[in-house]
Amino acid sequence: MVLIWILTSTLLVSVISLIGVVTLAIKNNLLHKIIFYLLGFSAGALIGGAFLHILPEAIEKTNTTTVFYFTILGIIVFFLMERFLHWRHCHEENCRIHAFTYLNLVGDAFHNFLDGIVISVSFIVSFNVGVATTIAIILHEIPQELGDFGVLVYGGFTRKKALLCNFLTALTAVIGALIGYFISSYVHNFTNFIMPLTAGGFIYIATSDLIPEIHKESNQKRATFAFVAFLFGILFMALAKYFLPE
Repeated sequence: MVLIWILTSTLLVSVISLIGVVTLAIKNNLLHKIIFYLLGFSAGALIGGAFLHILPEAIEKTNTTTVFYFTILGIIVFFLMERFLHWRHCHEENCRIHAFTYLNLVGDAFHNFLDGIVISVSFIVSFNVGVATTIAIILHEIPQELGDFGVLVYGGFTRKKALLCNFLTALTAVIGALIGYFISSYVHNFTNFIMPLTAGGFIYIATSDLIPEIHKESNQKRATFAFVAFLFGILFMALAKYFLPE
């Protein structure tokens, strides 16, 4: 049953890659506003997922100090990935980091592969953590996939080709999920290490990539609405923790 939940969740995350199709019917100005508010909401969801779901579960299963060490390690790992490998969570159509579309696809494929492992391990820990992690990843994937779709089109891909390539790279999440599921049975305490690493990654993405985008907004009204969306993201994950079955 756990494997079914894992595969269903990773397939759902993969389908999110097709969200770029909505850009065909939405004007650019409205699309940019939607993405901006989604950034705030997803930042809150990532923070809520890390502190309300993943870290409490990790602390229950292992030494508290060990959990915090691996959380810090997760922040460091994501920093290095972004700094040196240019796997940037970009939300701008003409993003300078994503100038080379094929490099973008390779980076996305690996990123989705890691998402699959994270989702798999989360469901192995508990159903609650699995659902919360999947929600947090989906909420972050929506603005990211919209941005990446724009990058591919800007780089010369047709819209159909961009959608197809985004979807194919997203399917690597399924491969990651299967590997994570089978590895966890053979590697001792595998989930105890991966969970705080995941929390560290969530915290890094929210605080380094998403929240700074809100600070850059010069329009006070838009920035305020984005902050409210951020609070709703945290509240959403808090309610999910309360209502999800144990």
